[in-house]
Amino acid sequence: MSKLTKNQKLALGKIEAGKAYTLREAAELVKEITTTKFDASVDVDVRLGVDPRKANQMVRGVVSLPHGTGKQVRVLALCTPDKEAEATEAGADYVGLEEYIEKIKGGWTDVDVIITMPSVMGKIGALGRVLGPRGLMPNPKSGTVTNEIGNAVKEVKQGKIDFKVDKSGIVHTSIGKVSFTPDQIRDNAKEFILTLIKLKPTAAKGAYIKSIYLSSTMSAGIKIDPKSVEEN
Repeated sequence: MSKLTKNQKLALGKIEAGKAYTLREAAELVKEITTTKFDASVDVDVRLGVDPRKANQMVRGVVSLPHGTGKQVRVLALCTPDKEAEATEAGADYVGLEEYIEKIKGGWTDVDVIITMPSVMGKIGALGRVLGPRGLMPNPKSGTVTNEIGNAVKEVKQGKIDFKVDKSGIVHTSIGKVSFTPDQIRDNAKEFILTLIKLKPTAAKGAYIKSIYLSSTMSAGIKIDPKSVEEN
């Protein structure tokens, strides 16, 4: 195990052991404890009281972050020729169909999000082995299979993200950058967590939000009091 640097030790010293911080406090503290020289991502981890192995307790959804993600999202629009101009004007980085299907079959996946149309999903289904493991397979539930190609591209570019609970019952996602203001970090985290709460399965019993942690790339996690999320 590598030794902690002086800055990392100082950062850890700012987190009070066993304390659950308010979301506002955590949004300020995460900036203070980040020691990376690059603009680190800010992540939220929420442990849910669900059993993801049961279909009626699966939690999956989308959320539009008020201040975006701070990341340059590379979007591929797989669409018919009549939709190409619409996708390009909306800001898609790559636009086309057959040529990109062939590239993906060859192993190319240099994108973050793929948006397509219901009418061409038959062709894209064959790409599941390549796209599935990378989380790139378009899905109507996440808004990436739609005839409104332009709107879908704009939403993704502006900060719309999709999320899904993992096998351990945890939802993990990035909600911004350390360069964001504390208020921007708080707003984005709040929007994400409140969206999770709205998606509580009716089959889930007991405590739904078991724990929330805020962290940045390579930083320690800051425990958040779930009750503070809805505070102004």
